[in-house]
This record gives sequence, structure tokens and C-alpha cells, in this order.
Amino acid sequence: MASRYLHRRRVLFHETDLAGIVHFSNFFKYMEEAEHAFLRSLGLSVHPEENWRSPVRHGWPRVSAKCDFHVPLQFEDEIEIELLVVEVRSKSIRYRGYFWKDPDGKRVRAATGEVVVVSVIADRAAGTIQSAPIPDRFREKLEPHPGLEM
Repeated sequence: MASRYLHRRRVLFHETDLAGIVHFSNFFKYMEEAEHAFLRSLGLSVHPEENWRSPVRHGWPRVSAKCDFHVPLQFEDEIEIELLVVEVRSKSIRYRGYFWKDPDGKRVRAATGEVVVVSVIADRAAGTIQSAPIPDRFREKLEPHPGLEM
């Protein structure tokens, strides 16, 4: 079972604002990028192949997202997103993301974020979307990280 994943990347120029600082919206994209890489590392996907042509699809919309910023990230910074599973409920998963950088060889937390995803079934033909239990293939591979408060 897995509860933690480290995802490394470099800040790209187009992710920054006029001041050269990462635009706040990109932190949510970074968390999602880390989540997808984490799930791939477990042999899972938020959009598995069986979804591609099926009129009834399983999905993971975000129902809550927040981020607190501590120090700026800038163009060319090498960053590490530490993704932790905080909670696995019957129909939702809560992740926490810590954003780290190493200026001058000292590890610094740049931001802390959280996102809650909900398991849903979307029926395109009927035009409906409903929450659904987390599939067993996910539940069997995810567990809350020990020692995290909710």
C-alpha cells in the first residue's frame, strides 16, 4: 500500500507571471501532475483506457482545493512535490502536497496544498454524474500516510 510520492520538475517560463514568480494557479496543476504520476506508479489512472470509448465513465473531479504560499517559486527552480494521502473515505480521497525547493543547498517549503477528489460515475448518454464508491483497485493500493492530521 502506498501513502507518499515524490515528484520532481523544473519551473517553466510560461508558468510565471511578469515578476518571474510562479502564478498561484500552477500549484494546483502541480498537485494534479504529482497525483497522476503517483497513480501511474501504482498501475492506476484517473482516466483508464476503458473510459476512452465508453458512454459510462469513472472520474475524479476535485471538490475542494487550497494552497498556502510560504516562499516564491521562480523560473528554472527545481522543485519537488511531496504528495501524501491524508484520508481515504468511501467515495473520496484527500491529498496533501508539500512544495519544496533547495536554494543554496537548504531545503525550503515553498507551499502547502490540499485537494479532495471524489469518485464519480458519469453517464454521457443520460447526462448524469453521481458519486460512487472508490473502486477496489484504488482502495487496495492507497492508505493514509501515518501521523498526518486531517
